[in-house]
Amino acid sequence: MANKIDMRRRFFVTAVLTLSTVVVLASFQPAVLWILLPIGPIVVLGLADMAQTKHTLWRNFPVIGHGRWLMERLRPMIRQYFIESDIDDAPVNRVFRSVVYQRAKRETDTVPYGTKFDVYRVGYEWIGHSLAARDPGAVDPDLRVTIGGPECKQPYSASLLNISAMSFGALSGNAILALNGGAKRGGFAHNTGEGGLSHYHLEHGGGLIWQIGTGYFGCRDGNGAFNERLFKEKAAYAQVKMIEIKLSQGAKPGHGGVLPACKNTPEIARIRGLESYTTVDSPATHSAFSGPAQLMRFILTLRNLSGGKPVGFKLCIGMKKEFIALCKAMIDTGIRPDFITVDGSEGGTGAAPLEYSNSIGMPLTDALAFVADTLIGYDLKKEIKIIASGKILTGFHIVKRLSLGADLCSSARGMMLAMGCIQSLQCNTNTCPTGITTQNPALVKGLVVADKISRVANFHAATVKSVAEILAAAGLPGPEELDRSYVYRRVSQTAIRRYDEIYPSLTTGCLRESEAPASLRNDFQLSSA
Repeated sequence: MANKIDMRRRFFVTAVLTLSTVVVLASFQPAVLWILLPIGPIVVLGLADMAQTKHTLWRNFPVIGHGRWLMERLRPMIRQYFIESDIDDAPVNRVFRSVVYQRAKRETDTVPYGTKFDVYRVGYEWIGHSLAARDPGAVDPDLRVTIGGPECKQPYSASLLNISAMSFGALSGNAILALNGGAKRGGFAHNTGEGGLSHYHLEHGGGLIWQIGTGYFGCRDGNGAFNERLFKEKAAYAQVKMIEIKLSQGAKPGHGGVLPACKNTPEIARIRGLESYTTVDSPATHSAFSGPAQLMRFILTLRNLSGGKPVGFKLCIGMKKEFIALCKAMIDTGIRPDFITVDGSEGGTGAAPLEYSNSIGMPLTDALAFVADTLIGYDLKKEIKIIASGKILTGFHIVKRLSLGADLCSSARGMMLAMGCIQSLQCNTNTCPTGITTQNPALVKGLVVADKISRVANFHAATVKSVAEILAAAGLPGPEELDRSYVYRRVSQTAIRRYDEIYPSLTTGCLRESEAPASLRNDFQLSSA
């Protein structure tokens, strides 16, 4: 070890000898100087590595130390294309990505040789079929749900599957155009995300769910507060079908939205009323209201300002007592939201702290059962529709959510995959190779809007059709007949339980009579409107 020459000394000696040799040979034959073209940059890089002080590996192993960074950059792609099995999650497995691609392109989506899933693993789920199954065409493939309570003057007939919230800024202009064009062609709704209404949302005429976040983008004054005049002006657009107040989202509940500076272009800043090329961290909470009762009054204000359009809110469930408090406020004020969007903690986003994505918020299955049961317990479910959001990619994903109490669903990653997303996991770097989650003009222009409109509409139509076929296989005439008794889960190697056994429903109105079950008793007592 003592006589071993370290890498830096070896590189320096080699570089000096190489350059000296080239100079000597060049004195006899000037053409030899061409050798410096490939060698020169390597020598310069090595000397720069030895001089810099931030990376120990580069100092100790000039030039070849960069190999580690190269392999780290290639690692996700190597795993995805060469190592992962079709059923590994990362975060969407190959089986589900493939079926989205196939349906978006109208290619064959059948599979040979049986399932690739281990049907005996704990957590495997399925729906029970019926010996009195209906003809696959017996259930209307255009499944729709009317949203709007008694106080709503402009109810909206929504599709069973819609586009979940993704802002212009997080997504490129071409991606927004493709999504909205697909929504127009397929007759389903497109949630704007909290980034506000842009001309990209309006150009194709697809129905919109205008999401109002804590930054009030598109309806804010100079100080960032909610502006009634701007809201009323834009809520009157015929394309705006519903208004959604974003309380929290699954990928980063309690954090607020994040727009990296590299994606905050002058165009986006103008739409949102911000300074360009600055990182935008939306507040974690709203300034227009505080507490459950004030939220209900804000809902009434937005409903009145919008001319009676459906108004609801979106949240990821955190503390159960807080959602119970919202229900108590609905009873006390007499004001009901027209819908509630439940976002599971498995929801995706372009940028979120790791701890928030991995360890904060309730997963969608548990959250849906809890929200539906609480509304039933307060006898509110018949007036309020539930939208489920979080990793919904296939017809069975939708069926599972409906069985737990959802009325309709929304998908973000499914629609992105339909547009051609390859899950390169670069959403937060402005380098998305498919032009979907970037503001780089050179990358965005690669996304051909007309082609992607067709793919988004195709994916939607095929997925909703698959829901109708699954319902027919279960012998059901429509989704309204579906309940928790139809879906099964393996809970151990030898035990299977139905959803209604895992998530037993509450008796209608029981919470109004202070008859909270043991599982909710503490949260019920701690909650207040």
